Amino acid sequence: MATASIEYVGDLRTICIHLQSGTQILTDAPTDNHGKGEAFSPTDLVATALGSCMVSIMAIKSKDLEVDLKDSTVSITKIMQAEPRKIAKIIVELNMSIETSDKNKTILERSAMTCPVLLSLHPDIEKEVTFNWK
Repeated sequence: MATASIEYVGDLRTICIHLQSGTQILTDAPTDNHGKGEAFSPTDLVATALGSCMVSIMAIKSKDLEVDLKDSTVSITKIMQAEPRKIAKIIVELNMSIETSDKNKTILERSAMTCPVLLSLHPDIEKEVTFNWK
């Protein structure tokens, strides 16, 4: 069964629909590549998926540790390469909202580094990950 459907609606824009939930995401080509930059670009979604995946995997593990990561945030910076045009680097800054033991921090950080998106990204993409704990 398909995961998503994508409709190209013109003017370098797509509508992506998650089939199970019906949730929609617009994409737009970035301004530095002939687009309007009015929505996530496809490469923005890749970089953003990395941060979302990392914090989600940490949240799954946090349940075992009986800590709540609610209100934690992730900042993503995507750096593009010109030739060939591709993602060169993704900077992930995880700002954790909790105070917890050093042992829990280590467990949660290690679990984040097993996120499926991180493991799926090409090894040529540099990943810089920082954890900031309260």
